[in-house]
Amino acid sequence: MSISHSIRESMVKGSWIRQMFEAGARLKAEHGAENVFDFSLGNPILEPPEQVHEQIKRLLEKSEHGMHRYMPNAGFGETREFIAGVMRDETGYPFGSEDIVMCVGAGGGLNVVFKALLEAGDEVLALTPYFVEYGAYVQNHGGRLTLAETTSEFQPDLDSIEASLSEHTKIVIINSPNNPTGAVYSQQILDELAQLLFRKEKDFGHPIYLVSDDIYRYIVFDGFKNSNVFLSYPNSILVNSHSKDLGLAGERIGYIAIHPDAFGKEELYQALVFCNRILGFVNAPAMMQKILPLLGNEKVDISVYEKLRDKMFSMISDLGFEAIKPQGAFYIFPKSPDTDDVAFVKRAQQEHILLVPGVGFGGPGHFRISLCCTLDTIENSLPGFKRLAEYYCL
Repeated sequence: MSISHSIRESMVKGSWIRQMFEAGARLKAEHGAENVFDFSLGNPILEPPEQVHEQIKRLLEKSEHGMHRYMPNAGFGETREFIAGVMRDETGYPFGSEDIVMCVGAGGGLNVVFKALLEAGDEVLALTPYFVEYGAYVQNHGGRLTLAETTSEFQPDLDSIEASLSEHTKIVIINSPNNPTGAVYSQQILDELAQLLFRKEKDFGHPIYLVSDDIYRYIVFDGFKNSNVFLSYPNSILVNSHSKDLGLAGERIGYIAIHPDAFGKEELYQALVFCNRILGFVNAPAMMQKILPLLGNEKVDISVYEKLRDKMFSMISDLGFEAIKPQGAFYIFPKSPDTDDVAFVKRAQQEHILLVPGVGFGGPGHFRISLCCTLDTIENSLPGFKRLAEYYCL
């Protein structure tokens, strides 16, 4: 046996999106890309705002002396102060640069947080369905992923969470807006979750950190305002990147923010900085750090994703597919008309439609539609979805 047994297991669990990618490549080669309707990958489709390009050009034309050298391991001070200012504006709490660590995307940031906090055997509680790589991230650092249910509308189920917490729980991780469901958690539900965690901290005699994976933080629809974990719970850590809201997924520019009142905050900050270094991430890219303070509140045009959501949700609902209308992110997570969601996804491939089975996210009996596509792709997929609806007598 040449590779780690645990890695082999993780590869199997996390293989669904890769399998859909490979199936898509095969179908596109056989039938032409225009005849394959790919809703499998969550790869942002919107180009960065023009201001991003302008600021990169400015930096290249008038490069700062030493800009491409090593920097403080937490990131440039002016960039961290900019992020702290965003957090101050959103929460009213006195965030400073000493509460921010720049990191290599949200995935890198979560690994840094888990490395800093977890001892062997510590538990990280996630809510199903969830981003499948959480399990691998936790395993990377000796932890164990445990799961709690969500409600029929994919909101946190506090009874299930309470039943799933144990004296070994070190972290609860949430993701709002959520991948794969698009569900957005209200501030009220975070307040209720916080009260539960306060009680359990007293019962267990140690802090429980609430880690919020906020990668889709600004991708919200219908005038809805996203919640903020910092407003509900002091032992909280927010991890974000600008992959989605600035269309910079390939640039891996992210940050970790710690609540100013978090337990052991100063030591936690130093631990995050240290883990950023020893995990090999070291720093978020220098040029991307430099441009962030120059962009202000720039965002991609979120309404594009909202229109795609409206088009796809209306189309599949009219055909009889059951789904909760997502309030954010760029996914829809309908019920599978076949109890075997893997079988349904394979049947959809016969119509040249690429989807991901819910079992890949710990949500069997559903399937994920990614809205990282064009309106034409949705419209041209209608005949195939119609045939699926007819096949399953919807």
